[in-house]
Amino acid sequence: MLSAREREIALLAAGTDGSDGPTDAAGAFVDGATVARGRALGLDARLALRENDSYAFFACEGGTFRTGPTRTNVMDLVFLLRGG
Repeated sequence: MLSAREREIALLAAGTDGSDGPTDAAGAFVDGATVARGRALGLDARLALRENDSYAFFACEGGTFRTGPTRTNVMDLVFLLRGG
């Protein structure tokens, strides 16, 4: 079960160019339930981080943020929303 603190947090990290390295993802969205959703699918978030493979984790978990190419590369953006 998620704590109140875990339920009230969300983060989006993405590049304005619409891709992250060689992938089709601009970034990823996470919230307090991301790890639990991944675990329910048989995924291990810590292992994905350790192996530098967050793309595979988020592609299966559902947090991949895809915009397609924007043809503008201004910066990387990180948005954090915290409730309460």
